Amino acid sequence: MNELSTSLDRSLEKTMLSRSICFPTKDKVHNLIISRLPTQDKPLGKAAEHHFSKPGKMLRAKMAVHGAEALNLNQLAASRWAAAVEVLHNASLIHDDICDGDKLRRGHQAVWAKFGRNAALTLGDWLIALSFEFAAEAAEIARAPQLMRILAQHMSRTTAGEAMEFELDSGLGWESYLTIAADKTAPLLTAPLQGIAVIAGDQNAEETIFNYFRDLGEAYQIGNDIANFYGSDGAKLIAGDLARRAPNAVTLSFIDKLAADDRLIFVQWYKSGDTKYLAKWRDSILHSDAIGAASDRMFATLGRAEQKATHLSAEFSDVITPVQGLIVQACTMASSNNAS
Repeated sequence: MNELSTSLDRSLEKTMLSRSICFPTKDKVHNLIISRLPTQDKPLGKAAEHHFSKPGKMLRAKMAVHGAEALNLNQLAASRWAAAVEVLHNASLIHDDICDGDKLRRGHQAVWAKFGRNAALTLGDWLIALSFEFAAEAAEIARAPQLMRILAQHMSRTTAGEAMEFELDSGLGWESYLTIAADKTAPLLTAPLQGIAVIAGDQNAEETIFNYFRDLGEAYQIGNDIANFYGSDGAKLIAGDLARRAPNAVTLSFIDKLAADDRLIFVQWYKSGDTKYLAKWRDSILHSDAIGAASDRMFATLGRAEQKATHLSAEFSDVITPVQGLIVQACTMASSNNAS
């Protein structure tokens, strides 16, 4: 599931541009972050400058700022909240690169690859502290102390989702799968607008946005899982999730349909980590109705999300429409591959 954030960022940027949604305050938020980083003569200064020299799309900051503009909220508070979410996201990227061993980030060396694991780990921790500093400033300006809770929950859920992926057994049950999908994907989308709802004092919108994005995150993950079995998700190996024993909705749908004896054989092979019979099991899954079953679950989840969205105000609906449109499009494309 580690490729979700990058894939979603890239696609969402295209969707927003096509809808002529512009964010002139991107540089303002970026400059705010840069102004608070340690200088190069300080510990971590060079590593921080290296990482933020390419800030990426800053989509989370853009969502927060756009939401605040649509609701005519305090822009000073919104910019601090946008910075808080963006900085926490970057901290997670630095830590993810250590865990995954990825040597590149945004086209240049990952922090750990250039400065070492210890510097990268420490910088990620330092940025977490900075993100809470920004959130505290936003909370003080907006008189909304709940912002600290939102950011803390965002961090804890994302971290828990990451940790669950390290456990082999987590890939073989729907309950743990859905928890991972929601915790890894939804917080990346939820926190910006959930915080804006708190600043606006709209408790109903805060709860609805949280539940809405968890459904969207689940649906998007299932779509990505289907694409993985067709090799259309950008991974190097078709059904790569099966090979590395990563949680996948198609695999779970396949297990659901197996007879007891066959299920036992498959689960024993899966837990062994052996790739000797990978091609056999992959072909069995592809020739079963597992992808169709996963697709049905995906569209049912999208339906639940769309129903929840009807309870949001017109202003919030305008902000989330590009995100919803993107995820529906991605899920439909995954289903189309199955139909072909």
